[in-house]
Amino acid sequence: MIEVVAELSRGPVFLAGEALECVVTVTNPLPPTATSASSEALAWASAQIHCQFHASESRVALPPPDASQPDVQPESQTVFLPHRGERGQCILSTPPKILFCDLRLDPGESKSYSYSEVLPIEGPPSFRGQSVKYVYKLTIGCQRVNSPITLLRVPLRVLVLTGLQDIRFPQDEAVAPSSPFLEEDEGGKKDSWLAELAGERLMAATSCRSLHLYNISDGRGKVGTFGIFKSVYRLGEDVVGTLNLGEGTVACLQFSVSLQTEERVQPEYQRRRRTGGIPSVSHVTHARHQESCLHTTRTSFSLPIPLSSTPGFCTAIVSLKWRLHFEFVTSREPGLVLLPPLEQPEPVTWTGPEQVPVDTFSWDLPIKVLPTSPTLASYAAPGPSTSTITI
Repeated sequence: MIEVVAELSRGPVFLAGEALECVVTVTNPLPPTATSASSEALAWASAQIHCQFHASESRVALPPPDASQPDVQPESQTVFLPHRGERGQCILSTPPKILFCDLRLDPGESKSYSYSEVLPIEGPPSFRGQSVKYVYKLTIGCQRVNSPITLLRVPLRVLVLTGLQDIRFPQDEAVAPSSPFLEEDEGGKKDSWLAELAGERLMAATSCRSLHLYNISDGRGKVGTFGIFKSVYRLGEDVVGTLNLGEGTVACLQFSVSLQTEERVQPEYQRRRRTGGIPSVSHVTHARHQESCLHTTRTSFSLPIPLSSTPGFCTAIVSLKWRLHFEFVTSREPGLVLLPPLEQPEPVTWTGPEQVPVDTFSWDLPIKVLPTSPTLASYAAPGPSTSTITI
């Protein structure tokens, strides 16, 4: 029996273009006092990163699959296929790297091997939607002599920052950010430079603040004014907005605002809808605020963007966008007053009207959500960074 442990040194969240580092430890768990005949051997071990794609058949109309790429991968036991037995198609993979060959471990002996690979920058982000799913995994394959291959899968979460594909790593060391107290190889320099560049771009895109005002009205007049200080956010930030109802000519009884994502299948891949069919657009609400606001002059709200959610992106098959979805309930009666008179000659019991004729309408405001620091996402939404299998 041999125990194989794969541990990600920095957590399971990465930015596309970063280098993933994993330590693979192989151990013979028998006590050292066991006989030498209890030594264990492995023929080889290899590692590879791949992205698995799966689409909902009721929502997405994909071209007929290639016979060489079946939807469910075959259960081959003699060839290293990282996506073996998984549903969907492998749309992206790195070249496999051999960790070791002909390894023999005596009882109690353990050996560790380092695996490093740059996550492809041209791939989609990790996403589990209602129409499509993009799932990243690091797969480690091990094989005994004359035995089937055993696979150890480590789930990953990949964030994609659009625009880094066109950036070239500077060859001049004076241009690249570096520390004179650290010795880094070329890969380490490129990884730190890319992470610093991504952080600078995210900070520049999300730190700009400028008040944007929107007049809200229905068919009978102005309801109020909505104000927001920026339209580009990072994962983990709060969307803060203000609503001024004091200038409105139509009484607003209640409003709600929802932070939502809109997953839309591209037109060429949309499944033709029949009566009662499933739509090609789906919405997910991540945060919501509701308030009764009659006689309210000014109010505000704050909606947190979950660190576990997916930033906006677009592929050939699906797009994901973020928005604020407002719903307003307004009175049909002009000059509606539902408060008792302030001065009464003698105490009386006052009750509000049992029914008020109302109208409802909605409004959507698009916003943009970008990734955040992978380290922050790992700490705030921890996932398994260690996986174990026994052969």
